[in-house]
Amino acid sequence: MSEQSIVVSKLKGLYKALCQSEWNPTVTGIVVGFLSVLIMAWWRPWGAVGALRNWGDWMYYGLASLFDTEAGIFWFYYEAPRSLLVDSGSVIGIGFVLGAFISACLGREFALRIPPYREMIKAVIAGILMGIGASMAGGCNVGGFYNALGNLSANGFAMMLGLVFGVILGLKLIYLEMEHISWGDGGARTIEFPKVVVSLLGIAAIVFLVWKAYAFAANEDSDYIATLGGVIMIAAALGYAMQRGRWCMVQGFREPHMTGDCTMAKSVMLSILVVAIGAAVLKYAVPLRADGYAVLDPAHYVRGTFGWGGVVGGFIFGIGAMFAGGCGSGTLWRVGEGQVKLMIVVPFFALSTSLVTAWFQDMDLEASGGLGKYIYLPDVFGYGPTLLLIAVFLLLWYLVVTWNEETNKLIVPM
Repeated sequence: MSEQSIVVSKLKGLYKALCQSEWNPTVTGIVVGFLSVLIMAWWRPWGAVGALRNWGDWMYYGLASLFDTEAGIFWFYYEAPRSLLVDSGSVIGIGFVLGAFISACLGREFALRIPPYREMIKAVIAGILMGIGASMAGGCNVGGFYNALGNLSANGFAMMLGLVFGVILGLKLIYLEMEHISWGDGGARTIEFPKVVVSLLGIAAIVFLVWKAYAFAANEDSDYIATLGGVIMIAAALGYAMQRGRWCMVQGFREPHMTGDCTMAKSVMLSILVVAIGAAVLKYAVPLRADGYAVLDPAHYVRGTFGWGGVVGGFIFGIGAMFAGGCGSGTLWRVGEGQVKLMIVVPFFALSTSLVTAWFQDMDLEASGGLGKYIYLPDVFGYGPTLLLIAVFLLLWYLVVTWNEETNKLIVPM
């Protein structure tokens, strides 16, 4: 074999490993953790619900403008929200979906997958429940749990408690549905595109992503907008990694109670630990950048939901995520690969979280302590003990799920 043939063979193997093969869950968890720390160091933690809330705000604002009224719920939306391409949460969401779309196209997996009729109805219910739960818990599974714990905030523990019971009840409801409901089983189909077209779409998405990142970075009038160039690229990398590894946090809660498998749960634990260590390094003593701004505000993702708001919100979100078949981040990367059911979830999730959040803000509910407490753990224990506390908690979680994997004691019966 010639040297040129060897190089071509190696390049094909690398392409297959990076763009076509399903990534190992443990590797994916580490990559997601690393990218989560990277986007924190760049500017701010990432999340999914911020994008959805901005998109929901725009939908309500459009309706208010269409009906030329500020009556009823529309009075929350009498002013135009921040632009979709300026709001940092929206830019993260757009980048995330683009990254997942690129991964699906390069892996030649993109197709429009239309679900059965009953799944479409469930998608509507799921979106509404996930929006309500995320608003109560201070974020979806990312902002309310994963990045909350990763950013050393106590409210992550509250949402996790609710998530566990919400997922268990959601799983039980799905079993009852399978047993007693037969309506709406039809209608499922897949619309596939020629592989060449899919590949070209992936390349076009890469070109658009790079162009948009460059356009952001070249903005000389606003440091805020210039920073979005890195934000959209890192968000796209997160979407790419999660789609490539089929990495979904709700699976880490569902599988131990459905099949006993704890592979994804262990991956999520490891990823949270990576983020927590990174956040402690970035937040300790609040180091400053050259322009005088803090590298990372310690208050990021510390929400006043360590209490009933976090628990109940996590519970409601967990039920919704089970109906949806994906968590907040899992919903977005599945949209990127063409899952029509999750495309239905998104607008109802957006409308729901936009309205409930606006209502809570109008009542000043979180700020007044109505949902729980704000607790930044290093303020209570210090950074070292906080990392030890999170590590011990994750170790206990690990012991529970691995014990269950051997004994099946926590599996929900059909």
